[in-house]
Amino acid sequence: MKAGDELPPLTIPVTRTLIIAGAIASRDYQDVHHDTEAARAKGSPDIFMNILTTNGLVGRYITDHFGPHAVLRKVAIRLGVPNYPGDELVLRGTVTSLDGDTAEVRVVGSNRLGHHVTGTVTVTVPAHPPAVPEPTP
Repeated sequence: MKAGDELPPLTIPVTRTLIIAGAIASRDYQDVHHDTEAARAKGSPDIFMNILTTNGLVGRYITDHFGPHAVLRKVAIRLGVPNYPGDELVLRGTVTSLDGDTAEVRVVGSNRLGHHVTGTVTVTVPAHPPAVPEPTP
């Protein structure tokens, strides 16, 4: 791997279940993430994904690519347009720098409205991952 390499894209269907479950799992009980009528009353056409769910999806994208021993050192993201039910979030990444076993990856996630998330992720992949202990019988 070298600077300039592109990671394969990851397409994630944005469902109501994903939006609501992500909000609840991250203890974000704000009504705009699970109540359609409340979201509409506040000016949104529907419920929308919270930043913590987006952050988790960005982390998943990186660790899916770099493997189970990858360690996220820094995730710095900004939200753009919302993710609504029925959207597809397409995550793309480009390696911007390498320093030993640590890479910085520029990540952009887009949907039909434009860029939902942009940012950088610093990830370390140990050259000698820890041994996995044998299961006890």
